[in-house]
Parts: sequence; C-alpha cells; structure tokens
Amino acid sequence: MRIDLHTHSTISDGTDSPTRLMMKAAGSGLDVVALTDHDTFDGLEEAQAAGQRFGVRLLLGYGARPDDPVLGRELQATRASRAGRLDAICQRLSDAGMTVTIDDVHRTSGSASSLGRPHVADAMVAKGYVEDRDEAFRDWLSDGKPAYVPRRSVALEEGIDLIHNAGGVAVLAHPWGRGAQQDLTPQVSAALSAYYQLDGIEVEHQDHDQVARRMLFDLGGRLGLVRTGASDYHGSGKKDHQLGCNVTRETAYRELVTRIQLRGGVLRVR
Repeated sequence: MRIDLHTHSTISDGTDSPTRLMMKAAGSGLDVVALTDHDTFDGLEEAQAAGQRFGVRLLLGYGARPDDPVLGRELQATRASRAGRLDAICQRLSDAGMTVTIDDVHRTSGSASSLGRPHVADAMVAKGYVEDRDEAFRDWLSDGKPAYVPRRSVALEEGIDLIHNAGGVAVLAHPWGRGAQQDLTPQVSAALSAYYQLDGIEVEHQDHDQVARRMLFDLGGRLGLVRTGASDYHGSGKKDHQLGCNVTRETAYRELVTRIQLRGGVLRVR
C-alpha cells in the first residue's frame, strides 16, 4: 500500500479541489490519502465521494469527529484569527508599494473555508509583485518579514487534548521543519508523549533532511510514537511536495486506524 497522510485542497490553501486531489492521488498510485486542510473539515465529503469513484481510501482528519462541538468552536476561532489578520497584512504590503486589497485576496481564494497567507501570496502573484508563493513568503509573509502579522494559535498540549476528546489521533506535523527543532526538542516530544499521550510524529517530510529523518525515526521509536510520512501536498502551492513523494508504512497506518477505533473516532463520513 502507498499511503500519503498530509494533503491540502482548495478548501484551505491547496490549489486542487478535493475531487481533483483524489483523482491525482489515484494517478500517483496512492491507496490511502488523508485530507488535512487547515482548521476545517469542509472538504471531507467531496473527497470521500471522489475517493470512492477513483479507488482511493480517505482517512478523515486522523479520526476526529467533524461534529465535535468543542473542536468545532476552536477551529472556527482559529479560522477567524487567520482571516482577521488579512487587513493588516494587506496594509503592510500597500505601505511597501504593493497594493493588495481584501477583494484581491478573495478573488484568489476561491472556495476556501480557511483563508490565510497563501491566499495573500496568490493575490501578490496575480498582480505581478512576486513570481510565486515561495517568493512571497521568503521576502514578505514569513515570520520576521515586513508583512508578517501574528495570529492566534493553540498550545500543543491543548491541541492534543482537543483531538483526543473528538476521537482522533494526534500526530506532530513536520516537527523539525522551518527551524522548529529549537522548540520541539526531544525533551518536549517526550513530555508530550508521557503526559498528553501524543500519538505520532511525522518523520518523512520534505522539510526534513536525511539526518533529521533518522533522528526523528529513532526518537519516535523510543517514545512509542507512530512514525508517519507524507507529501504535505498543496498542488502548485508547494512545488517540491508532490503527492506520494513521502509515504507512511502500512504498519504505521494500521496502528493509527486501531487507535482511532479505540478512541471512538470516525473513519468514514456519515
């Protein structure tokens, strides 16, 4: 089995609809895909229907129940925070001589339920200010750059509890990507595992070099964590993150499914 457990669609900041994503997954020879759009479950029904049509199994958001009210309120608050900072980001870009409006952002965001910086980047590309998302983030939108504006975020400990209470399994995505190794040290991961029952850690990811992958694989083994791999696919939004470029071992996938079942999570949209 070929299993990719980290993908994004146009419902958040990917560039393929859930249907097109699942069609491409089939074309890439994938057997199982997890749709992991930021802060929303809105693409799951479409993705599951497409998966059934194209012969690809969909893992639903790592098992968390989409109708869980507490998790739902938190996701709504996070989406609001993402959208709420767009005015300030656009103002900073305009101050720097790049006129980008909220209307411009909405024109590029399409069907997205969760708006964010990638949609600002797309608006910058559409207006000719940058070549692609990579340039927009590298020079303007990343932490520490001129147009960066912080947003509300949930502490890891609280996030793990929210996922568990909704029946899901909690897996740290690209824990050592983008300089995060300084914060997500082995000691922090050990504490999350021991005190909050962290379930897994994403090892095989494009943001991890081979040394990091070996270290994370060994760390996960010592801590009893499920070790996953995935593309972090965003369509054309991330050029070197093609579907199936990293995959999860079948044994790890089956362990995740078992944990979801034991927690009373969901494996199919009702």
